[in-house]
Amino acid sequence: MKKIIRITALALSLILLFSACTFKKAEYKPESKNWKTNYTYVFVHGLSGWGSYDPQDKLLHYWGTFSGDLMKHLNSQGYNCVSASVDPFGSAWDRACELYAQLTGSVVDYGKEHSERCNHERFGEDFSDNPLIEKWDDENKINLLGHSFGGATVRMFAQLMAYGSKAEIQATDPDDISPLFVGGKADWIYSITALAAPHNGTTAYNSNDTTYEPDLSFAEKLMSDMVGGATAGSGDGRADYDYANYDLQIDNAVKLNESLSALENVYYFSYPCSSTTLQKDGTYFPDRDMTEKMFVKSSILMGRWIGETEGGVIIDEAWLDNDGLVNTISATAPFNEPSVDFDENNIAAGVWNVMPVYEGDHMSLQGGMLVKNDVRDFYAEHLEMINSL
Repeated sequence: MKKIIRITALALSLILLFSACTFKKAEYKPESKNWKTNYTYVFVHGLSGWGSYDPQDKLLHYWGTFSGDLMKHLNSQGYNCVSASVDPFGSAWDRACELYAQLTGSVVDYGKEHSERCNHERFGEDFSDNPLIEKWDDENKINLLGHSFGGATVRMFAQLMAYGSKAEIQATDPDDISPLFVGGKADWIYSITALAAPHNGTTAYNSNDTTYEPDLSFAEKLMSDMVGGATAGSGDGRADYDYANYDLQIDNAVKLNESLSALENVYYFSYPCSSTTLQKDGTYFPDRDMTEKMFVKSSILMGRWIGETEGGVIIDEAWLDNDGLVNTISATAPFNEPSVDFDENNIAAGVWNVMPVYEGDHMSLQGGMLVKNDVRDFYAEHLEMINSL
């Protein structure tokens, strides 16, 4: 499968052009003395994103953006953190297969059954000479963190690790099948953290009211159009359901959720974000001080769209609060899986621990672009909590 350039020179130039504002440097806590574990943390980017294998990560780190290299900072605090590079537009399945190859130092295998059905090559990039981590098994577990569509990616990955794929097992010679599709490796994963993840899809694909045009500046319109263009498929002949854009639509997210389930021995955490405020008419409007210019239009439309999807999912007022790209309620937890509000004194495995809503837009937990957000302390505290479980 072709490797896709994930950020254009024009986009990077515009980002740098608007990056003149400054932020206050945070103070950091010393390394904890109460850690019970210190497993590797694997960060997985979202739609249109990039990671450590991509050349653009040398110019602008997806994790940390203008507040600096988050991986480097966390590693300096005693954590072991790495960032994966998966298809910026690919399906949750394809991205999970790429993540497995990077973690194991092997050739990407998308599966015989899947690749034939979805009309693309079965094998992809070879990571044999450059694995993401050195050792990984049931004693050397990993913690997974997925931003945006990275949330669906790590959930699909965990499902395959635990249960494999019946379709791939039936279609593939036992001597030719990827270990990922055999399953039996649930205990190789310690925790999963979803960051502004559209667990249940997003109304960004439904709220396309062309009769309503927000009063945007030229820069806002340009950035919004660029983001909209960046979410298109690569046009490489793959089946139209083998893209992130398909999995992100609400009806399709429901179907995806039906095939996934929380693993009983894995700790789950989910951070929903919100950058909108309730208006007198019951709609939600983006807070310009915390919302990237590129998300203003989608945030306004999502904050006022109520209706029903083609599949019959009712979108009511509870869906209006959003972070510019994902509805806040959708980012709490998959609706078909158990969830509880986070309680630091009672953290259970096998259930989504829903963290308090983070005040920020969809890029805030990356570090922001035009609206800067220093997230180094945020992640250090979260990783500290996981290591102390």
